[in-house]
Formats: sequence, C-alpha cells, structure tokens
Amino acid sequence: MSDAVQDAAALPDAGRYGRLHRALFARLCASLHHGALTITTPDGRQWHHRAALPGPEAALNLHRWRALSRLFFGGDVAFAEAYGDGDWSSPDLATLVELAAVNGETLDTAARGNLAARLWNRLLHALRANNRSGSRRNIIAHYDLGNEFFASWLDAGMSYSSGIYRDADTTLDEAQTAKQDRAIALLELGGGDSVLEIGIGWGGLAERLLTTSDARLTGVTLSPSQLGHAKARLEKGGLAPRADLRLQDYRDVTERFDRIVSIEMFEAVGEAYWPAYFQMLHDRLLRGGTAVIQVITIEDRRFDTYRRQPDFIQRHIFPGGMLPTVGILHRQAATAGLVLDHEERFGHSYARTLAEWHERFLAVLPEVTRLGLDERFQRLWRYYLAYCEGGFRAGAIDVGLYRLRRAG
Repeated sequence: MSDAVQDAAALPDAGRYGRLHRALFARLCASLHHGALTITTPDGRQWHHRAALPGPEAALNLHRWRALSRLFFGGDVAFAEAYGDGDWSSPDLATLVELAAVNGETLDTAARGNLAARLWNRLLHALRANNRSGSRRNIIAHYDLGNEFFASWLDAGMSYSSGIYRDADTTLDEAQTAKQDRAIALLELGGGDSVLEIGIGWGGLAERLLTTSDARLTGVTLSPSQLGHAKARLEKGGLAPRADLRLQDYRDVTERFDRIVSIEMFEAVGEAYWPAYFQMLHDRLLRGGTAVIQVITIEDRRFDTYRRQPDFIQRHIFPGGMLPTVGILHRQAATAGLVLDHEERFGHSYARTLAEWHERFLAVLPEVTRLGLDERFQRLWRYYLAYCEGGFRAGAIDVGLYRLRRAG
C-alpha cells in the first residue's frame, strides 16, 4: 500500500465532508495498479501514490474537494465538467488521461458514477440519435462554432482529423498532406473516375484529390459553414467545375460512383445507423468500385462498458456519436457485401496530431476569447484534446484507413 493510502485517514482539512473525501481519496489511490500519481490537495500538501506495476506518472491538483465526489458519484462526464469548472487541474492533462486509461478496468469500476448519473447520461445520448434531423443538429452543434475558431488552431489546410507523421521532423501541415495522399493512393483512381466524399470538412481532401487527379468529385456535408468555406476554396483554386458540393445527408445520395472516400465521419453515424452506412457504401459504389474510410476505433475489451455508458466526448463534443471496434468494421462490411481487403493503423500519429492541436490552441486563447467563447468552454476544449491524446497514447483508441471493395 502506498504512503498516500496509508495517510489518507490523517488528511488535514478535507472540506465540509471530511470523512467522505478521505474515503474517496483512498479509493482513488487504491484503484491505480499501474504508474504513479502525485495529488496536491486544496491545502497545498502533496501526496504520492506509486502502484505496483509500471505506467505513466501524472499529477492531479485538487482545487476543491468536491472534484473527488464529482468523479466517484458522477463518473467520467462529471469529472470533465469539474475540470471545466476549475475544481481541479493538471500540469499535463494528456498524461493524466493516459494514466486513467491504462488503469481503466479498476478505475472505471471505482468511478463509474451512481445509477442516476448513468441513466441521465444514457437518456441524453439517446435523445441525440443521428436520424436525419438529429444528425444535422449534432453536426451544427460542433462544426458551426465558426470557421474562424477552427482556422485559428488547425493546420493551414484546416484538416480536422489525424495526420500521418513519417518521422520526428514531420510538421503538422506535412502530416495532413501525407494522410490525404495516402487515402487518395488507396482509392487507386482511374482516369476520370467519379468520387463521392462523405463529410467534406473544409474541403482539404477534395482540393488535394482534384489537384492531383482528373477525377470528378461529389461531396456532401451537413455543416453550412463548412460547405461555404469548401466551395470558396475550390472556386479560388479553379477546381469548382469538377466538383459538386452539397448540403445533404449521406443517406439521401442517389447516384453511383467509382470511388467513395470518407475521413473520420463514421464516428458520428451512431450505432443504430452502422448497417445503413455500410449498405449505403455498397449501394452507391458501382460494381468493382472501391471505398476508403478513415475511422477511429476503440479496443474490444473496452467496448461493452463504453457502449453502456456515454462518455465525455459523446456528452459535450460529438453528441450522438459512437466508436466501433475493428471487428465491428469487418462484420458490418461483410454483412453489406463489401470486402475489407486492406487496413493500416496509426494511433501514434493521432496522439501527436492532438498534442500539436492542443499547443496551437493554447497559443490562440486570446483570439478564442475574442470570438466570445468563455473560459469554461476553453477548459472543456482543452480537456477534449488531452482526453483524446491520452486515449491514443494508452492504446485505448486507435485510428486507421480501411479499404473496401464491391465485387465486379
């Protein structure tokens, strides 16, 4: 047993509910079997817990004792909200999340939240289902924060998905171009191919594909602000004559295409619509056609718990979304009559992409404030970036490119 657990009963002023907070403090330390955690309590004292097994070494600064009760009674979502409210902080958020992820099984059991909190989160998640009206509402809630906001901290091409880093010297811009080029290469474009892009973002992949090939592209999005930016981008580059960009749900596309590409859109589809998504890929591809999708996945062993209990990302960042496992992608593809014949994963690159986004976000906080986004929003956004980075670093989540074929 660590010194922190042994001394927990003797904690000095532990707030109004001292006995409860001391018990929760001990419970937190006891749930860590890997790594080390240094906790600074609201009175300024430090407590150190080193687990029996190696792992990340992180720090947690408690500014208010209620952060512990919010964690243990409200779970993951409430603890994130406590960060947004300034109840706690960390000098390295991503490492703290990584520590939590590698201790996932024991920490999830200890801090899963009470029944009322779990049911409330499930209800909110269910109310944000990605039917046609829900999808548009959910997308607008996230992406229509404004083009100026995203442009202030994304790369120059405004790619809001993982890049692919080739080496330590690769820049963020280079990593995003490498990702686009790899997706295009996997499409194996022929002369004058018709391509459908599902979820065009701000037009970065469309611009790259049209610049490097003679393909004709149809792109769909549910975000008015992204559509306007992407159209202007292609007009400026003289590429608009070969592009048809639409404000349209992917389920309402009726044409067939030689190729389909979709970068990190599947995560927003929602579990109930996974079969329809893969069937759409099959039905919208011409015979012998190819689809390439970039998808974030979650570890098999974490999926059931994740599926039952919506997390911080689903509650505050991407309402209605759900990550699949790699196995689910294979099964859904096969059921729809598609052959998944190639996959390559690069979660380490996403961890680095997120770290760079976080650094750039911190550098433009005055600009974010000027845009009318308050301190709580900024703190929750920082938590979101670190939460994802820590998950990729721990291997709890991954990202990959997957190629699917429709038989000729």
